[in-house]
Order: sequence, then structure tokens, then C-alpha cells
Amino acid sequence: MNKLKKTPVLKSEDEVSKFWEHHDSTDYVDWSKGKKAVFPNLRPTSKPISIRFPVSLLNRIKYLANMRDIPYQVLIKIFVNKELEKELKIIK
Repeated sequence: MNKLKKTPVLKSEDEVSKFWEHHDSTDYVDWSKGKKAVFPNLRPTSKPISIRFPVSLLNRIKYLANMRDIPYQVLIKIFVNKELEKELKIIK
């Protein structure tokens, strides 16, 4: 294996982004020596949105969420994620 290049000291996140856009990380990092990192307190970022549902649909969602003993917002996220995964598989 070739000798690894030294990673430059970059002063901003923008500089880091631009650097890695134009450089191959395998020239700077031996990925075979990488270790799995665990970030127990890291949560995916989420953004609140406003969405309107017919009252009858929302009531049915809340009923099912209650039957599963989960918040109805979580149930909506589960349903959206499942359908999104299906659609993305179709596109591929």
C-alpha cells in the first residue's frame, strides 16, 4: 500500500467540505484499520411540519396508535417510511 498523505489543517466546515469534494479519502485514511463508532446520545434530526388530515383519518390513525401503545406521530412516521422504502425500491 502507498504511503498515506497527511490531512491538511482546515479552518472551517466549508473548507473541509470543499477539500473532500476534490480529494479521495483513501489517499489519506487507511479504512481497513477503521473501527465502528457508537454515538448513543446522537439522535436523527427532525423538523416539525404542518400537515392536514381529514378528521376521520386522524381519528383512525390515533385509534390504531393507541392499540399499538405508541404516539400517533410515531405511527405516521412508520407508515410514511414503509411506503417511501417501497416506492424507492420500485424506482431502482
